[in-house]
Amino acid sequence: MEKVIKIGTRDSELALWQAHTVKNKLEALGYKTELIAVKSTGDIILDKPLYELGITGIFTKTLDIAMINGEVDIAVHSMKDVPTSLPKGMVQAAVLERANVDDILVHKGNLEFLNYSGTIATGSLRRKAFWLNKYPKHTVVDLRGNVNTRLQKVADNDWNGAIFAKAGLERINLIPENHIVLDWMTPAPAQGAMMVVAMENDLYSREALSHLNHTPTEIATSIERQFLRTLEGGCTAPIGAIAKLENDKIIFKGILLNLEGTKKIGVEKTINTSDYHNFGNLCALEILENGGKAIMISLLNENNSHEED
Repeated sequence: MEKVIKIGTRDSELALWQAHTVKNKLEALGYKTELIAVKSTGDIILDKPLYELGITGIFTKTLDIAMINGEVDIAVHSMKDVPTSLPKGMVQAAVLERANVDDILVHKGNLEFLNYSGTIATGSLRRKAFWLNKYPKHTVVDLRGNVNTRLQKVADNDWNGAIFAKAGLERINLIPENHIVLDWMTPAPAQGAMMVVAMENDLYSREALSHLNHTPTEIATSIERQFLRTLEGGCTAPIGAIAKLENDKIIFKGILLNLEGTKKIGVEKTINTSDYHNFGNLCALEILENGGKAIMISLLNENNSHEED
């Protein structure tokens, strides 16, 4: 039976760009599609830091519910926003070819502040910890909203700059002239990649999406997300991870920091591509054994104290 595949998406410009990309690719293969935009809690509540909202899945839960209720068949996400454990009955149906993985600093045209004191905005615990690790005298303030909203807030405030994922700004042609690439900042696991999820029993949609899957990106992001899942244990943490496939090798770098950026533990390893299945887990265990366990315990305690406030 041929059906119209209903594509669920958040209604921000970037999310719609991603959904239209999937829609166009499916229709080029002959499938019929319909786009359905849904506003997520993460888009509606902009006056609290993400970690106070329970960061895991804040941008995906609304779409998860729509899928479970049958209102949409598939959902398109920035993969870094997707929890490492999907809801029961839901599966990763495709990972599209990865875009740029870099973080960038959007600034006001003067970088003198880097040598002194400054104020940088970001809603990411990872970016905050990396920034304070490199610039301990700086102040980091919270920044929320979709890409367009965040860019406007940078213009409207007296901050020196704000940190963005380069891929998101590139996708909707919003990269300002005043930016620098933060090549010293390890990206979020799966940054720059798009994931499409479907219900496990929806064989029609899963078959359609299988044609969009990019295997090298799927392998790299699976390693990064496995690393994240093993480290986190249900606790939000400043974690960076990047896996690169070169010839028949995988080069991996993973980092765990404390919230203040004063402690940083890393791992760098290269393996044969064929050995990737448990690789992210092994790298995470190495971090935990080298001092990461103490960081995660302190982060868990901080998370619990937030919940009690």
